[in-house]
Amino acid sequence: GRLNADNARFLLLAVLIVLYMLCGAAVFSAIELPTEREAKERWEERLENFTRRHNLSRAELRHFLREYEAASVAGIRVDDIRPRWDFTGAFYFVGTVVSTIGFGMTTPATVGGKIFLIFYGLIGCAGTILFFNLFLERLITVIAYVMKSCHERQLRRKGVLPHNGRRGSGTSEVDSLAGWKPSVYYVMLILCVASLIISCCASAMYTPIEGWSYFDSLYFCFVAFSTIGFGDLVSSQNIKYESQGLYRFGNFVFILMGVCCIYSLFNVISIVIKQSINWILKKLDCRCCHRCQRKFFHSRRNVVMPGNVRSRKNISIETDVVNESDTDGRRLSGEMISMKDFLASNKVSLAIMQKQLSETANGYPRQMSSNSKQNGFSGGVGALAIMNNRLAETSVDR
Repeated sequence: GRLNADNARFLLLAVLIVLYMLCGAAVFSAIELPTEREAKERWEERLENFTRRHNLSRAELRHFLREYEAASVAGIRVDDIRPRWDFTGAFYFVGTVVSTIGFGMTTPATVGGKIFLIFYGLIGCAGTILFFNLFLERLITVIAYVMKSCHERQLRRKGVLPHNGRRGSGTSEVDSLAGWKPSVYYVMLILCVASLIISCCASAMYTPIEGWSYFDSLYFCFVAFSTIGFGDLVSSQNIKYESQGLYRFGNFVFILMGVCCIYSLFNVISIVIKQSINWILKKLDCRCCHRCQRKFFHSRRNVVMPGNVRSRKNISIETDVVNESDTDGRRLSGEMISMKDFLASNKVSLAIMQKQLSETANGYPRQMSSNSKQNGFSGGVGALAIMNNRLAETSVDR
C-alpha cells in the first residue's frame, strides 16, 4: 500500500544519506587530517619557543590565550574591523539569521539578546522560506513560459504549427502544445547555469575588494548561497572599503540572488533524487517482494484478502507519486496560503509545472483517473509540499 511505499522510500533515503555522510567523512578526514596534524605540531613548537624566550610558564600562556579566544568570540580582533553591533553590523547579522546562513562571526552575548533571537528567528526564518518558495514559483513560471515560446518557434519553423495560430492540419500538435512543459533536467540545467553566473560575478567583486583569491571567493559564494555558512570567510567585515556603500549594496544583492537560485536548484534536484529512489524501489520490489507474497498467500488458503490490496505488477513509480497526497497537510494548511489570484494571473502555475517535472523525470505522462485528478498536484517535494497540496484544493474547486 501507500504507507508501505512511503516507509520504504523513507528508509532507503535515510540509508543513502548515512552512506553519503560516511563517504564524505572518509574523504574529508583523509584530505584534512594530515594538514591539521602538521599545523598542531608547528603550533606546539612555536608555543614552546615563545615560553623559553620570554621565560613564561606554559600554564600562564595558555590562560592568556583562552582570554583572547573569549574576546574573539565577542568580536574583538587583533586587526581593526568594524563594530559588530552598530546598526549596519546588526542588519548584516539579522540577514544571516533570517536567511539561515548563520556565519557565526557575530552571536548575541546577553541573555536578552539570546531570548529575542529565538522568537525573532522563528518568525524571520519562516517568512524568508515562504519568500523563497514564492520566488521559486515565479522563477519556474518564467522558465516554462520562455521555453514554451522557444518550442513554439521551433514548431512554426518546421511548419507543424501555423504562423497565424489557426487550427488546421496541425490541430493535434496545437492541442498537445497547450499542456507542454519543459523537462525537469532542462530546468535544473538553467538553474545551475544561473547559479554559476551569479557566483562568478560575485567572486569577481569579492576578489579585489576583500583580498581573497578567486577560488576562495567561489568557495565563499557556495557556502553563503547554500546557507551552510561556516564563517571562515565573511564578506563586508573591514572598517572601510572603496565605494563602501555601493559594495555593501552589491554584496546584499548577490547574496539574495544567490540564495534564491541555489534554494530553487536544491528543490529541483530533490525531485530527481525522489524519482531515482522510486526507480530503485521498483527494481527491488520486482522480484523479491513478489515471490514472498506468493509464498505467503499460498500458505494461507483460507485467508480473506482485503479488497484494497493492489497487485504488485500494477505498482509503478507513477502510481506511487499519484497516491502521495498528504491529506493531513492539506487540512493543516487551511486558508493560510491562497494561490487563486496567482493561478488566475498566470497561465503556467508552479503546481502544474512540478507535476510535469515529475512526469518527465519518470519518462512518460500520467494516466488520468479520478484519483489523479484529485492528487495531481501532490508531486511537490521539500518545503513546497504543503503549498502544492493547497494548490490541489484550489484546482479541484475550480
